Amino acid sequence: MTRPDSSTGSMAAAVPVVFIIDDDDAARESLCWLIGSVRLKVAAFASAADFLAAYRVGQPGCLVTDVRMPGLSGLDLQVELKRRGIDLPVIVVTGHGDVPMAVRAMKAGAFDFVEKPFNDQVLLDRVQKAVESSVAACRARAQRSDIQARLDQLTPRERQVLDMVVAGESNKGIAHSLGISEKTVEVHRAHVMAKMQARSLPELTRLVMRLNA
Repeated sequence: MTRPDSSTGSMAAAVPVVFIIDDDDAARESLCWLIGSVRLKVAAFASAADFLAAYRVGQPGCLVTDVRMPGLSGLDLQVELKRRGIDLPVIVVTGHGDVPMAVRAMKAGAFDFVEKPFNDQVLLDRVQKAVESSVAACRARAQRSDIQARLDQLTPRERQVLDMVVAGESNKGIAHSLGISEKTVEVHRAHVMAKMQARSLPELTRLVMRLNA
């Protein structure tokens, strides 16, 4: 069994990993070679339990798993991923007789499924799309976390001013609503802009919208 790099650092900047789960040694090694041939990082496991023990929440990439395995099946694994809050895209590999099961996996949230025997390029294309989706989601989470950290620096009054500014209220309107002077509103607005690292009202609005997306 190979494991992903355990070095510390931002998950948003982490190299994506394609996790392969298959109890068949030959199939697992074949998938490792195929996916590694396009310079994607690979980590392979003989069981879903081994994968769950090694996976670090937030690591971008995708999961390629056989639908039928001893212990946790591909469907059981999806349930466990949801329970643990892991949103890694899952590509289910299935034999012809397991297509109905693969359809169930799709309905349960799998990213895609590939039927054996599969065309190598078809699988690689789907893996690339899944990885791109995961990287984008990881980046978006990191951005929201950064914005939230800025927001947490605001005082309760600054947060009130922020909400009203983004809602389109004028300084005069904010002053009237909060029972403070327009000059005080201007001071609060300046603090909000500085703490949120926004250079303009449209940028401030975009930051708030991104956080709520």
